[in-house]
Amino acid sequence: MRKIYTNGKIYTFDDAKPLVEAVVVENGRFIDMGTSEEMLANWGKPTCEVIQLHGKAVTPGLIDSHLHLSVIATNFLNVDLTGITSKQHLLDAIKTKANTLQQGEWLVGRGWDENLFTDGPMPTIEELDEAVPHCPLFLSRICGHAFLVNGKALEVSEYAPSVVVPEGGTVVVDEVTNKPTGLLLESASELITKHIPEKSYDELKDGLRKAIQFALEKGLTSVHTNDPRYLGGLHQTYKLYDELLNEEQLGLRCNLLIDHAFLDELKETGIYTGYGNETLQIGAVKIFADGAMGRRTALLSEPYADAPGEYGDAMYDQAALHEIIKKARDLSMPIAVHTIGDQALENVLDILDQFPAVAYRDRLIHVQVLREELIERLRTPSRIADIQPRFIVGDYPWVEERLGAERNELAYAWKSLLDADIICAGGSDAPVEPVDPLLGIHAAVTRKAPGQTHDGYNEKEKLTMEEAFKLFTTMGAYPTNEETIKGTITRGKLADMAVYSQNPFELENPDDLLETEIDMTIIGGEVKYEKSTVVQS
Repeated sequence: MRKIYTNGKIYTFDDAKPLVEAVVVENGRFIDMGTSEEMLANWGKPTCEVIQLHGKAVTPGLIDSHLHLSVIATNFLNVDLTGITSKQHLLDAIKTKANTLQQGEWLVGRGWDENLFTDGPMPTIEELDEAVPHCPLFLSRICGHAFLVNGKALEVSEYAPSVVVPEGGTVVVDEVTNKPTGLLLESASELITKHIPEKSYDELKDGLRKAIQFALEKGLTSVHTNDPRYLGGLHQTYKLYDELLNEEQLGLRCNLLIDHAFLDELKETGIYTGYGNETLQIGAVKIFADGAMGRRTALLSEPYADAPGEYGDAMYDQAALHEIIKKARDLSMPIAVHTIGDQALENVLDILDQFPAVAYRDRLIHVQVLREELIERLRTPSRIADIQPRFIVGDYPWVEERLGAERNELAYAWKSLLDADIICAGGSDAPVEPVDPLLGIHAAVTRKAPGQTHDGYNEKEKLTMEEAFKLFTTMGAYPTNEETIKGTITRGKLADMAVYSQNPFELENPDDLLETEIDMTIIGGEVKYEKSTVVQS
């Protein structure tokens, strides 16, 4: 059925018609736009449905270029430690959960961040053992690059000092006793995770359904999500999404990044980048080149300012990284590489320069620490800077101590990237940061946390409200070569829109964006979320 969304303040982000009052939708696409009077006169028929926008602001549907719906899903199934501000609160939370579990039953949680603790550092293994003595414990940090375990978990995994730790990982031990502290870094987590019982298919599906509906509530119409490691592998991940999106028609459009460990399966099954439809597609090959700033595992070209002699960690040496990228290129697939430190970015670019570009763009994810010459090397139509503005809230001010004044000039340098004509797309890396794109947009505009009264960290890198919104709309379509079918409100494009409770472009104070809510999420012309109600086809 034809629909006319009328009486709105619709920001199209299309220079041909930047602001309109009404749009006409048919067969899931925009067919016309203009004044309400024109659209009703030209297209209004007895069988046409007219939806009143009541003067509300509308933009193209919001796009998150990098998140992990699977981990958001497991947060619905496990203990969510996000936002906990003290070590004692964390210990109390896991103790309460442990008291509901049987002897030997795994307690799994995620989201702790020791930088938020007001009562000291992260718990010791002794404190974890006291809180949870009878259950193996595995708690992932908010960044997903560090993990806390108790003695029971080490016992179940049969850990011994002689154990071979997976490449790129570290079991942190006490300098005096040489015993584990309970902290694992990066791939050392694999020593534990292989012993954690997998969730059932139905449990995963239920959690993923909740995660998708949660994303719709935040105005998201498309996401690029990295999940096979958490959803039972390549085939099960695709099956889960296929059932939820194509069969149940929840609405959200999902592009699936596939971890490089599944390259052989991709080759065997003939699945490739772009496989699928406008609702569900296979995306790029996901690779980790380094770690995170929080635990100083992001790979820098110069030592950390607050830890002389420490440079961070490369997940792979150059020969191994070259082989991974070559395998992706042999399948004509693009890569999406986690590169936080400047040396990690340089290492990846050195290898990418040895291969011709493929049909889809490569993306460098995070690019948090830059140098001028690296910015220049990113300036090519075949490369995307996949940035997460909300990291400014989670990482500052402590990251200034990590990097020092000089490197901070080109840290989280979004304006510099845009001014250099580099294609940038905006994401959240949720649940590392909240999935709400308005929070990412606020961070891009203010460069500070909500409630902070200073002028923002490194003010020259602030974006305008329009620039920030375009990161999460127009530019979000570029990593998947979908800029011709989404990202703006244009004739022929997919009819995806977000409707707001107040106009973000008329706010006197950008902090008022924090009070803005999503009134409707519209995908293919269908209302998939309306405030207080999720509408399903």
